Amino acid sequence: MKKSRFTTEQIIGFIKQAEAGMAVAELARQHGLSPASFYSWRAKYGGMEGEDAKRLKELEAESNRLKRLLAGAHLDIEGLKIGFGAKR
Repeated sequence: MKKSRFTTEQIIGFIKQAEAGMAVAELARQHGLSPASFYSWRAKYGGMEGEDAKRLKELEAESNRLKRLLAGAHLDIEGLKIGFGAKR
C-alpha cells in the first residue's frame, strides 16, 4: 500500500477543519489533496483523536503480522501433507 504524504495527526486536523465549517473543496485545494481522499479519511478516522489513530495503526500492523504468520503456517502444513503423501 502506498504511504500517505500526510501523518494521521494531519489527517485528523483536516477532518476537524471541515467539521469547523471549512468547505472540503477549499481544504483540498489549500493542502493539495483530493476531495475523494478526504472523504475516505473521514470514513476511516472520523471522530478519532491522535492517540486513537496511533492505536488503530498499531492494531492494523499487528493484524498484518499475524496474517503473515498464519499464511506461513498453512504453507508449512500443506508442505507436510504433500511430503507424507509422497512416502506412501
